[in-house]
Amino acid sequence: MELTRRDAAAALAAVGATGGVALAARRTSDGPEAGGDAADGGEGDDALPDEAAVRASMTAVATVLYPSEVDGVEAFVGRFLDGRLDGAAHAEGVRTAVGELDQAARSWHGAPITELTEGDRDRLLREVGADVAEEDPDGTLAERVRYYVVNELLLALYASPTGGELVGLENPQGHPGGAESYRRGPR
Repeated sequence: MELTRRDAAAALAAVGATGGVALAARRTSDGPEAGGDAADGGEGDDALPDEAAVRASMTAVATVLYPSEVDGVEAFVGRFLDGRLDGAAHAEGVRTAVGELDQAARSWHGAPITELTEGDRDRLLREVGADVAEEDPDGTLAERVRYYVVNELLLALYASPTGGELVGLENPQGHPGGAESYRRGPR
């Protein structure tokens, strides 16, 4: 199944994000973003990762979380993040959680998230405890990674029409036919 820009726009609409279109237009007209290299995060030890590093890390984590039959993950995650990395408090929380997860990857595995194998990324999420933690934006590292990274990516996927199809909802709630599909159940 191919995730599309339309899926990302639908997921953004489902979470109420409105800045995606404006940010996408800005990114297109400004060209590549200035800043640090995505591989090293373009950051010091205490600085938040730049937008390119956040996008690369979130995409790397998404390849672990998303079912293997899903294609187009990088473009989908990038478009979804257009509307989520808008400078608001939530965006800072995403950046902080990604930065801390990347620091754990470097400390425990000797490389940033983006350079780990898919198996090592999965193991990192489990070692951090994000697979069993309750989500809490102000909690422990595991709870923040669960809230800002894991749940953010899963919300994006399953709020999209293509992601909804994976779980038997071809029109997730909030999209035309969503409530009817929900009542009817999978075919």
